[in-house]
Amino acid sequence: MTEPQMRSAAWHETVLATLKSNNVRLITYVPDKVLTPLIKALHGDAFFTTFATTREEEALGIVTGAWMGGMRGAVLMQTSGFATLPNALASLVVPCQIPALLFVSERGTLGEFNLGQAMVCKTMRPVLDALGVENHTITRQDELAFILDRSIKQAVATQAPVAFILSPLLTGGKVFAQ
Repeated sequence: MTEPQMRSAAWHETVLATLKSNNVRLITYVPDKVLTPLIKALHGDAFFTTFATTREEEALGIVTGAWMGGMRGAVLMQTSGFATLPNALASLVVPCQIPALLFVSERGTLGEFNLGQAMVCKTMRPVLDALGVENHTITRQDELAFILDRSIKQAVATQAPVAFILSPLLTGGKVFAQ
């Protein structure tokens, strides 16, 4: 996709195209309602090896092993799932210089009903900062391709992880029952 096409595409189409253009072939995830359009699109494209895991640490461990074997990978999760990752990031990914790409659908804000999601949302960015993990909260479609592309290139060049927090302002978030 060209830059203008990516700006007018749905957010998940832009993510898929940017991953592909950066040769990120392995996608592990813990199922998430907000990420469903992206997950379905990834499964539908033979370029990617995409599968669900039972926990976020497992997904991150698989991506770490894939990098050591010469393959680029990403982990998809929601905010509450991030809470399981600080130990794996601090003891494996950061010190071993693994350019893991973390995509987090942001919950815990903008009308959230789940206290657990809200608590992790408040602590996620400070934890990432404390671990020295580059992170970007993406709210606008017109910035999505640029931020993803440049950050993936930087992660690989510097061998450091990066987290993309996908705001409900970008994805539409989870629809809550009235």
